[in-house]
Amino acid sequence: MLITHDTRCALDTVVDLVNTAPEGNAAPDGLLDVAALEDFVRNHEISDVGTLSEFDLSAVRKIRGRFASVFAAHDARTAAGVINELVAAAGTTPRLTDHDGYDWHVHYFAPGASVADHLAADCGMALAFFVVAGEQERLRRCEAPDCRRAFVDLSRNRSRRYCDSRTCGNRLHVAAYRARRKEAAG
Repeated sequence: MLITHDTRCALDTVVDLVNTAPEGNAAPDGLLDVAALEDFVRNHEISDVGTLSEFDLSAVRKIRGRFASVFAAHDARTAAGVINELVAAAGTTPRLTDHDGYDWHVHYFAPGASVADHLAADCGMALAFFVVAGEQERLRRCEAPDCRRAFVDLSRNRSRRYCDSRTCGNRLHVAAYRARRKEAAG
């Protein structure tokens, strides 16, 4: 599956957005206030965003929850339904642009759109490409029992199971190794 630079940026953004959500008592909300949203926008180089407000923060938190349901969807029809709702509500206006040193690419949000509509349109379309390609199962949650972070499995054979092999994957492999050694020692 060919993934363009702008689609990859949108995928990284939507994964990071979903992963800002608090998980039980373990992690605080990564979008706690407007300053955190401003940091998120800056860190992800989201263009054409004006001054952010509490209204923007609330709207982004709402679409974050909708995007989370795409990663939790058990089938393409469910994922497509949520993506369609997000993209339609954003009032998409596809247009070609070349900015900030990047070659021509498509923005799906209307000029002057809110940050929530911007994210819903661009990130929604990036996820839509996976559903259209029959690759919706690549939109996953970490299989580590104490982690449910979202990620996009871009491995060739769709075998990635953990959000990060150096942390979650390694931790579980070490635990399994120790359990086997303990069992063998009797």
